Amino acid sequence: MNPVDRKLSMVQVLACGAMIVTLSMGIRHGFGLWLLPVTQAQGWSRETFSFAIAVQNLAWGFCGIFAGMLADRFGAFRVLVGGAVLYAVGLWGMAAAPNPQLFALFAGVLIGAAQAGTTYAVIYGVLGRQVDPAKRSWAMGVAAAAGSFGQFLMLPVDGFLIGALGWQTALYVLSAAVLLIIPLAWGLREPGFTGGQAPKREQSVAHALSEALRYPSFLLLTAGYFVCGFQVVFIGVHMPSYLKDHGFSPQVATTSLALIGLFNVFGSYFAGALGQKFARRKILASIYLGRSIAITLFLLVPLSQPSIFVFSAVIGLLWLSTVPPTNATVAQIFGVAHLSMLGGFVFFSHQIGSFMGVWLGGMLYDRTGSYDVVWYLSIALGIFAALVNLPVREAPIARGATPQAA
Repeated sequence: MNPVDRKLSMVQVLACGAMIVTLSMGIRHGFGLWLLPVTQAQGWSRETFSFAIAVQNLAWGFCGIFAGMLADRFGAFRVLVGGAVLYAVGLWGMAAAPNPQLFALFAGVLIGAAQAGTTYAVIYGVLGRQVDPAKRSWAMGVAAAAGSFGQFLMLPVDGFLIGALGWQTALYVLSAAVLLIIPLAWGLREPGFTGGQAPKREQSVAHALSEALRYPSFLLLTAGYFVCGFQVVFIGVHMPSYLKDHGFSPQVATTSLALIGLFNVFGSYFAGALGQKFARRKILASIYLGRSIAITLFLLVPLSQPSIFVFSAVIGLLWLSTVPPTNATVAQIFGVAHLSMLGGFVFFSHQIGSFMGVWLGGMLYDRTGSYDVVWYLSIALGIFAALVNLPVREAPIARGATPQAA
């Protein structure tokens, strides 16, 4: 491929990948706005809604491993199309579910599986294979920034749809909109995957996964990502209810989440760009420690609109900024042949943390009438994540002379 074609290919991959992540993550980030309308209309507890979203995050992480394997084997296009269809069915069912069990099935299992096939693990696999290593961390930052822009863009849209059409009709509209992922996925059809045949690889899936699980730095990155999921999903889902409990209007909550999305555009982009120049382990440790400091100050100062908006801006800078350096480090250590699968495995840890954060938020609120315990846990876990990322070794792993062929 000549330099001009390579540049055009990178632009196409970045544009289509960024728009897919914008749509998929933008819809997902707005689920916190449905907590009160759904629970009040259905007569359910906050724990019921929280459990469904917790299942969603767990299903997303678990299915992400297999979505990554399929994308590495057959290419991203097929996985993205299947994910878009599941997403549409899940959103429709989320609106139509008459009981908590079906709500958990649609909002939890189906949408979680759909997100596994339409977000970072799959998109980053394409970026890792198609973008030059010198620009890989930057490109991943662009994709993460796109997901953040989706949050900023979609949250006001979600709020408007709920207010104008009601929460059920708003979900039906989003169910149709998410199918736009299918034509965008066409731009991510990789030439090496024609006919359903993956390019020849030096490692089998089993050997690649076994190698990663025996490597301490991979486990440390995985542990840190657990904390990332715990913090961001707890805040993203429960922040609107936390603010309402303290007397603030839904508009303040919507603005708060939108500010997180807006500032995360910059945080994610710069984290990716800095990952090309500085040690990513130090970037990750700084992000996690910064989150703990931000949450501590948020709880200490008197709660007001200015303090809410300042906290939202600061936490937004640190929101998805862990994603580019984490995935770029995995790619640098292990290579890109199984990047979607290994990225999915790391993300599974993130989603276990997400499950714990969102479920504990609802459960402990129903038990104690307060979110305080989960806020304190978020602070402690942030310090833990900062410490475990510092020993990570970023150099490519040393392999034996005899490859483990697929």
